[in-house]
Amino acid sequence: MAKTPKSGKPRRSARLKDAKFAFIGGGNMAEALIRGLLQAGIVGPQSIWVSDVLSARLEHLRGAYRVRTVSSNAAAAKQADIIFLAVKPQNMSEALQALSPVMNNSQLVVSIMAGVTTEKIETQLGGRGRVVRVMPNAPALVGKGAAGVAGGKKARKQDIETVVDIFHSVGRAIVVSESHMDAVTGLSGSGPAFVAAVVEALADGGVQMGLPRETALTLAAQTVAGAAEMIMETGEHPARIKDMVASPGGTTIAGLAAMEDGGLRAALMHAVKAATLRSRELGKKG
Repeated sequence: MAKTPKSGKPRRSARLKDAKFAFIGGGNMAEALIRGLLQAGIVGPQSIWVSDVLSARLEHLRGAYRVRTVSSNAAAAKQADIIFLAVKPQNMSEALQALSPVMNNSQLVVSIMAGVTTEKIETQLGGRGRVVRVMPNAPALVGKGAAGVAGGKKARKQDIETVVDIFHSVGRAIVVSESHMDAVTGLSGSGPAFVAAVVEALADGGVQMGLPRETALTLAAQTVAGAAEMIMETGEHPARIKDMVASPGGTTIAGLAAMEDGGLRAALMHAVKAATLRSRELGKKG
């Protein structure tokens, strides 16, 4: 396994120093990004505009982060160097129709809409702007996200680097080919649900063996978090970490044998495959 950076903190990129941001849609993922940008000191609240159909949502974001809020997508986009498309995929066409007339080729468009290709976005924007597609995941809400980043036809190397800088503010970002975005969706996009199921199962095992529920859940969640951080920080292959813990004839190897009997590894592999194939299906329908 290649060594990974020991910090997910964003690089204080000169590219972002004076940038103005617009978020088209102010949902949970948009809020996570806004919080990350502000906490990392990448930008100040006066440089962020947010539009959303829900006035209560705009009021919340304005009160919590002191960002600028507007009800018009076009009004937000006019102000920005970098535009985040954070609406639901089914609302994409309506949002892009509002943006297209006010956009220009100097603007960078970052889409976090699941399953929507850069080609579809470029077409609906009439070729305006440079598009980068991102598949973030739920742990971005706590600054521990994993995002896949892919550029569209007009996206430049500098654009990709800028987007990676941004998503480092809420976790880690990996550049991938757009053809791999469905696999990213199946692995890191859906993965938090798979891991949550594993944590729940570990906690249930602890309860079965007599631990109080709250104690079991805390130990299970921290164990998973700690093991993942150990892999990321050391750059060691997971098999090496496993071998470090499993001593001959001990408790861990007995548990690992039971896991193999239960088919856990195969089940997780099948889960990623099924989620990837479903992402492809949904992309074709869009």
